Amino acid sequence: MKVFRKIFLAIKRFWLPIILTSATALTLTACNPTNFKSAAAQLPQLVSAILSDPKTFNYPLSQESPNVFPLIYEGLTTENPISGKIEPSLAESWEISDDKLRFVFTLRQGLKWSDGKPLTADDVVFTFNDIYLNEAIPADARDVLRIGESRALPKVRKIDDQRIEFTTPDPFAPFLGTLGLPILPAHTLEPFIKTKDQDGKPIFLSKWGVDTPPDQIIVNGPYKIERYDTSQRVVFRRNPYYWRKGSKGESQPYIERIVWQIVESTDTSLLQFRSGGLDTVGVSPDYFSLLKVQEEQGNFKIFNGGPATGTTFILFNLNKGKRDGKPLVDPVKSRWFNTVEFRQAVAYAIDRQTMINNTFRGLGKPQNSPISVQSPYYLSPEEGLKVYNYNIQKAKELLLKAGFKYNNNQLIDDRGNRVRFSLLTNAGNKIREAIGSQIKQDLSKIGIQVDFTPLAWNTYTDKLSNSLDWEVSMLGLTGGLEPNDGANVWSPEGGLHMFNQKPQAGQKPIQGWEVAPWEAEIAKLYIQGARELDPAKRKEIYAETQKITQENLPFIYLVNALSMSAVRNRFEGIQYSALGGAFWNIHEIKITN
Repeated sequence: MKVFRKIFLAIKRFWLPIILTSATALTLTACNPTNFKSAAAQLPQLVSAILSDPKTFNYPLSQESPNVFPLIYEGLTTENPISGKIEPSLAESWEISDDKLRFVFTLRQGLKWSDGKPLTADDVVFTFNDIYLNEAIPADARDVLRIGESRALPKVRKIDDQRIEFTTPDPFAPFLGTLGLPILPAHTLEPFIKTKDQDGKPIFLSKWGVDTPPDQIIVNGPYKIERYDTSQRVVFRRNPYYWRKGSKGESQPYIERIVWQIVESTDTSLLQFRSGGLDTVGVSPDYFSLLKVQEEQGNFKIFNGGPATGTTFILFNLNKGKRDGKPLVDPVKSRWFNTVEFRQAVAYAIDRQTMINNTFRGLGKPQNSPISVQSPYYLSPEEGLKVYNYNIQKAKELLLKAGFKYNNNQLIDDRGNRVRFSLLTNAGNKIREAIGSQIKQDLSKIGIQVDFTPLAWNTYTDKLSNSLDWEVSMLGLTGGLEPNDGANVWSPEGGLHMFNQKPQAGQKPIQGWEVAPWEAEIAKLYIQGARELDPAKRKEIYAETQKITQENLPFIYLVNALSMSAVRNRFEGIQYSALGGAFWNIHEIKITN
């Protein structure tokens, strides 16, 4: 999956691996901010507030959301968030062989990069063969392209300047959607792949960071990066070579500029919206009642797309390995975390209904599955999915069964150790901070002491994906209709198999890393599900994966907020959905006054 949900200015959907998100159910966007002045201040513009700085402008190396890529890149296909159908993007059409193993894509005529150079089949072949399928590049995209038990990758070749052939070793149900992965410019990036550093690694791994001059970032999407001011803003400008045209042949997009203000507090964004400085803001549950009564006066509308597509959860670091001879997790705590009854007890001890009533103001639903509720492959509790309704007595029974005991209401393990651990999340997100505070209180009722510590986003994600120096975390994952988006989470080799993370390319090795049988079984089922073309049989396979995840709880799912955004009425063409947000069709949205 992609770690964390897409809670920023949702533009158009790539078919992407799941990625980390820095917010729970929050899309912060705005127009005409009073604190951004320039000579072109009167240009039609949209301003989005995000909680933290971008980490990279290099798509294959990105694992977090928000990120800049849906604005600046497109793939061969795209997923329509209203219909759920796969539609043409850079490719105008495709043909599929009868045996479903060969796909031929035809590019649109006249495609260009933002520097005016032609975009051809060479760019597509380079993007896949030299980047996504290149084992020297730690791209999570490769996880969603692996096929069958052999984990083989598709073969890609150029037929001519307009046509590209993909062949797969087995039928692969998600393949059309997977080709929504961004196409990258060969003429700019190919030298970075071929040139190696002193360690023999492609210098591509250190290119297109956030310190790269924006005019060097060559793109094919509706916008290009114009400037980046650290801790202040990212500014995007309309790409004059973008391919889409309006009904009268006019160039799109219509909005000239997009500005992402970097605002570390959602309260600050709300204040800016209410004062008229912003034109749209994500409506979190604690803001809903306040904003709802101001719709007419403020000349805006609150859109409600129903339950958001992502997930929020806590997870324990189950990694039993060592780095440089030192255990990644304190062996005492690792024994607790790797005891399934302990994880189940924690799940029963978390009062999610109180969380919905208080933190979410009733505007949320319990989440019980890694698969989004909008997906046809979602398994509901009514269909047999196990749930962990609040039950302190059940939690204590499981702990006693696992050998824990109580001493003056404090939970002690069978060796006399007090049960205490740290819970991390990202700072600046009021919803997550409130959830963390409640979890601390809930677990104290079963004798567990929780040290709740919100961290800056970049510090937090470094611990999760690089140093692996953490005990328990709370975060979110993006969601969508296709379960195979989560291959990078559920494959033990995946870049976001974060509850038991294997080192990625360029990271220090780990000694003694183990994969539990249930982990291996989930990975096996995901392979089978991707290969199965019959939707009914696919649902049965993914139903089994959801049963295993809920039994073993690599993630303890919490609450799914409703997907809501307030947008001022001056925007024309909004087609709101939980999957795409308010601005997934940014190219055709207009400002009316």
